[in-house]
Amino acid sequence: MISSNPANTFLDPFKVLEQIPFGLENTLLARVDWKETAKGHVISVDVPGLKKDDIKIEIEENRVLRVSGERKKEEEKNDEENHWHCVERSYGKFWRQFRLPENADIDTMKAKLENGVLTISFAKLSAYRIKGPKVVSIESKQQGKESSVREEL
Repeated sequence: MISSNPANTFLDPFKVLEQIPFGLENTLLARVDWKETAKGHVISVDVPGLKKDDIKIEIEENRVLRVSGERKKEEEKNDEENHWHCVERSYGKFWRQFRLPENADIDTMKAKLENGVLTISFAKLSAYRIKGPKVVSIESKQQGKESSVREEL
């Protein structure tokens, strides 16, 4: 039988995991590695036990990548035939979001789910396609003279 007695926390070190601050469990359900290579970016998300229909990948405003999903809990049926000795796996909704760098070519983004790992990859924009600071020339006429002033944004 599963006990919810707080005193048992001292006896069972795994009970400490149940005392995670609110909201932190959202990130624990989907641990992430993100690496940048010479040609692009690769994000790996641990999603064991999930199918592709359980996961959603979106690119929101301001180049924010959001990965969300839900791991559904099995019914905890306790009767003469079923007796739970330990329940430690995490369940529930999760989400992770990341601001993509300026050099991320979101049109090349691909995702693959294999062996409980969701891999999201995308190329880098080539240097000439990345917009940097823009210099704007200002023309004005002052007392019959033409002058040009440059201002950097």
